[in-house]
Amino acid sequence: MKKIDKIILISVIIISLFGLLMIYSSSSIWAEYKFNDPYKFLKTQAIFLIIGYFLIYIISKIPYQTYLKYSNIILFGCLILLILVLIPGIGTVRNGSRSWFGIGSFGIQPSEFAKLGIIIFTAKYLSTNKIKDIKTSVLPILSIVILIFGLIMLQPDFGTGMIIVVTIIVLLFISGVKMNFFIKLGFIGLIGIIGLIIIAPYRLKRIVSFLNPWADPLGSGFQIIQSLYAIGPSGLLGAGLGNSVQKHFYLPEPQTDFIFSIISEELGFMGVLIISTLFITIIYRGLRISIKQEDNFAKYLSFGLTFSLAFQTILNLMVVVGLIPVTGVTLPFLSYGGSSLLVSMTNIGILLNISKYNR
Repeated sequence: MKKIDKIILISVIIISLFGLLMIYSSSSIWAEYKFNDPYKFLKTQAIFLIIGYFLIYIISKIPYQTYLKYSNIILFGCLILLILVLIPGIGTVRNGSRSWFGIGSFGIQPSEFAKLGIIIFTAKYLSTNKIKDIKTSVLPILSIVILIFGLIMLQPDFGTGMIIVVTIIVLLFISGVKMNFFIKLGFIGLIGIIGLIIIAPYRLKRIVSFLNPWADPLGSGFQIIQSLYAIGPSGLLGAGLGNSVQKHFYLPEPQTDFIFSIISEELGFMGVLIISTLFITIIYRGLRISIKQEDNFAKYLSFGLTFSLAFQTILNLMVVVGLIPVTGVTLPFLSYGGSSLLVSMTNIGILLNISKYNR
């Protein structure tokens, strides 16, 4: 075995510490107004970040083969949590979604852990089963994905559900499933999305606001407009750290999904370039780890974890710049949120362990 991939580790440490700084910068005004404590979100995120660093250290020591052995138990545990969070009195409603377990002032989101659980299970499934035909090889894993997606949509949390579905589909694609299957699946998915819009009309409002946010500037288009106001005039160096205008109650809760807007406004193109470089480095090294594996489970697992991280990052950035409707997906390592940070750190810990087995 070789040593862990230090480039990934250093990149994650830098981007997460930078995220801590930007969470304080973007949230201090809102935190002082709401909690009379400008450091409220900074302190909470710092606790999760310290836990996250311990997770990276511990998980990087655990042989990745352990997840192959316990993949069924991990997935079953995730399913139980997804069911429990839907029960009134157990799950907590935040921003209209019953997606959280409230523990004091902290909140844990089980759908984040479900992303990790289904990737581990799919990696095991693909490494231990030959893809012979759709009915016996592909439909069983898709049935489980649909079950998890359905439970997450009951919360509802479309963004996380979409990340899970797309990640598993891409894993199936690289495992050798034929292209015509994905074409048929695409048509079914389109019909499903139309059905979800019919069931919940607010999703149609999000699509309309994405196409023309100024049609409802004080309603469904408000977040996108304020985000564009933050990004548009930022220039090369931005307004300077701490000098954002949009964080003064214009952009709602800027420390969460739209933290990239504040980064762009305060640090300009150079800040965006630094963040993009760090993300590209982490994703490139993750894919490199996957390519260099001889063990199929390690190959699928490392690819799934890396792709999930990459897709979530791209999804968030596309929302922030107005390319797709608002999905509620956080920006890994940067957005405020304990569950998202801990799962991202867990992913990195697993990747670092797998990197020891590079050819």
